[in-house]
Amino acid sequence: MRIGMLTSGGDCQSLNATMRGVGKALFNLFDDLEIFGFEDGYHGLIYSEYHKLERSDFSGILNIGGTILGTSRTPFKQIREADENGLDKVEAMKHTYRQLRLDCLVVLGGNGSLKTANLLSQEGLNVIGCPKTIDNDLWGTDMTFGFHSAVNIATEAIDCIHTTAASHSRVFIVEIMGHKVGLMTLYAGLAGGADIILIPEIPYHIDAVCNKISERYKRGSKFSIIAVAEGAISYEDSKLTKKDYKKKLVDRKYPSVSYELAAKVFDKTGIEVRVTVPGHTQRGGSPVPYDRVLATRFGVEAAKLIQKKEFGNMVALKGNDVIKIPLKDIAGKLKTVEPDSQIIKEAKLLGISFGD
Repeated sequence: MRIGMLTSGGDCQSLNATMRGVGKALFNLFDDLEIFGFEDGYHGLIYSEYHKLERSDFSGILNIGGTILGTSRTPFKQIREADENGLDKVEAMKHTYRQLRLDCLVVLGGNGSLKTANLLSQEGLNVIGCPKTIDNDLWGTDMTFGFHSAVNIATEAIDCIHTTAASHSRVFIVEIMGHKVGLMTLYAGLAGGADIILIPEIPYHIDAVCNKISERYKRGSKFSIIAVAEGAISYEDSKLTKKDYKKKLVDRKYPSVSYELAAKVFDKTGIEVRVTVPGHTQRGGSPVPYDRVLATRFGVEAAKLIQKKEFGNMVALKGNDVIKIPLKDIAGKLKTVEPDSQIIKEAKLLGISFGD
């Protein structure tokens, strides 16, 4: 049995834990086994950059963040484009797979990575996917590994900001990762006690944000915490065409939406605003126990799918069970926050404003 493995897209906690689950289970399932790790994601598969992984490589990595294989972003929309030397990337990946006489390729990745995995499956390769993303925006699974670890870090950032915000009677904005989906910001905002949560799925009105801050001041709360997703968008901007909005982002004088929001809040209220951006710290560090367990379960179930030759599937969490779901059913689909979902309604009953 010859297995290939790669980690693609943005790194996150529990990539190593998932590979460990796959590797350890495979070594226990097959007496004659070789595992090849492709370096830096699909780049390694395209250019035949890999090394053999021994049983010992899967020991001692359960609690280590990042990925022992390295990763890179290979956008799906460019996967059919030839590289600078005219190389057909899809044909090159198929060639590497066949040259190594692989029985299966295990892909640990998010939306774009699993779209490519589905493409390779449709091209005739045996592929198994494992759902990785700190955004938890993969359709078909209740949870992705990396999400809880990233939320933990974002929540700690909000916790730390609370004391200084209260001490200085200021408004603080904490910018949390999430360009298209606001699940991380929603969970961290709730866990950190944010007063205002702004996410891409619910366009905000600047007046509603300022009114919430003023309302708190009148009640004696001289500070406010705003959790803002990277992709948060104002109501006015949400009415722009995609092309016009992209142009606005290019021409925007602010580093991000958080700084633009801070300036507008100050202009309207005269209240001093500070911005904190945890940034890539949200991807780093050791995975929390929940992610270690989830990643391990995903890895073991992926190995079982290989044993049963049930290729073309992604492992997924439904309730408390790890199931399989066809890659073709999840590729290209995004799981977003529903504005009228139960969790949003519950947050609003707490008095949290979403700027709508």
